[in-house]
Amino acid sequence: MKNIIFILSILVLSGCGYKFNGASIPLEMKTISIAYMENNAQLVYPQLSQELTEGLKERIRTQSRLNIVPTGGDASFEGRITGYDIKPISIQDNAKPIAGANRLTITMTVKYTSTKNKAHSFDQTFTAFTDFSLAGKTLQSQEKELVKKVTVQLTENIFNRAFAQW
Repeated sequence: MKNIIFILSILVLSGCGYKFNGASIPLEMKTISIAYMENNAQLVYPQLSQELTEGLKERIRTQSRLNIVPTGGDASFEGRITGYDIKPISIQDNAKPIAGANRLTITMTVKYTSTKNKAHSFDQTFTAFTDFSLAGKTLQSQEKELVKKVTVQLTENIFNRAFAQW
């Protein structure tokens, strides 16, 4: 037990930058810029750009020590939403084909540029989805919650790709 306390004390006092949330951000990186994520999908959910942009900012605020600046950060995110699809994934009855389950999928491309560690910069496509049923409910009554669920997945995947060195 004393060994564990000693090791934890060394880690805290040494300022090595290790965080228990999995983020591995270089100590010299202090700021980040996050551009507004444009919505270029054929099917448009009006609040999606705002929700994804703010969701990524919130994740940075709560899971890192980085300060968000409008432009000129030590690293930056920019991106665009390229897909917003709702499709049936299972049929309930072959005689009267109706969807037993549906899937909301959101796809986006994200460019992450780091001026402090160029090797970790990337330009990548991210996709996340959630399945749902329309039994007794309309899409409109569920869509806000479904979008929130997928947005959380997307921002987690983007954050982990940029800052978690597995």
